[in-house]
Amino acid sequence: MDETAAQHAAEKLLAAHRTNERFEAFGPLEGPAVMVDAYDIQDRFVALLRPAHGDTIGYKVGLTSQAMQAFCGIGHPIAGVVLARRIHRSPATVRLAEFGRLGLEFEIAVRIKSDVAASATPHTTAETIARHIEGVCAAIELVDDRSADYSNLDVRALVADNSWNAGIVVSDFASVWPDLEAARGRASRDGAPLGEGFGRDILGHPFNSVAWLAHQLASRGEGLKAGQIVMTGSVMKTIFPTEAASYRFELEGVGAVEVRVES
Repeated sequence: MDETAAQHAAEKLLAAHRTNERFEAFGPLEGPAVMVDAYDIQDRFVALLRPAHGDTIGYKVGLTSQAMQAFCGIGHPIAGVVLARRIHRSPATVRLAEFGRLGLEFEIAVRIKSDVAASATPHTTAETIARHIEGVCAAIELVDDRSADYSNLDVRALVADNSWNAGIVVSDFASVWPDLEAARGRASRDGAPLGEGFGRDILGHPFNSVAWLAHQLASRGEGLKAGQIVMTGSVMKTIFPTEAASYRFELEGVGAVEVRVES
């Protein structure tokens, strides 16, 4: 895909978000033919978002659990960019009216301690990336799927649309954490249980998600930087609020994050 076509696709995405147009695949002659094209469009779309939402403060990795892969019908992880003015500290409040359709995903987030150079030896496992991580927290991702049809998702269009990231809510970061494979995360709405999952549901270990991201970024000549936050993926299916309510995600041995959704 040439630069002009990628820029046109990014501008089309920006316009669709401004009017809350329903998420759809690109037309046959204007969309990304391969995943590299999709990330090229994502880069340009994120550049268009930066004047309003700030610089890159981290990344999200999506579709890292069997529950989410089955839900979306996509069998591999995807990445998106988190921008500075889209990070919220817990407890946070968001409004349904600010999204095409708001989804909440319940996650383990990490903070990067030291740069991971694109030229470094590829990271492929939790063990190789662990020394670059300084903190872990409970987190909720805010996604905007613009009422997508999950029965027939186009993964390239999803990636181009910044993998639907519309913000994150994070708790305080813990500098010491338990065995994350066994750590249970529990989500609730107004105190009533919604679902749960374990750290091992995220590609076997949340740090495997970070390693996958480091490898993905390196393939594009980029690298993780100290201080950035990485959302490692949801331990359970996305929840779509339809009315005012309070949501909480508790991660054993780490902490809890809360977001209030208002109409």
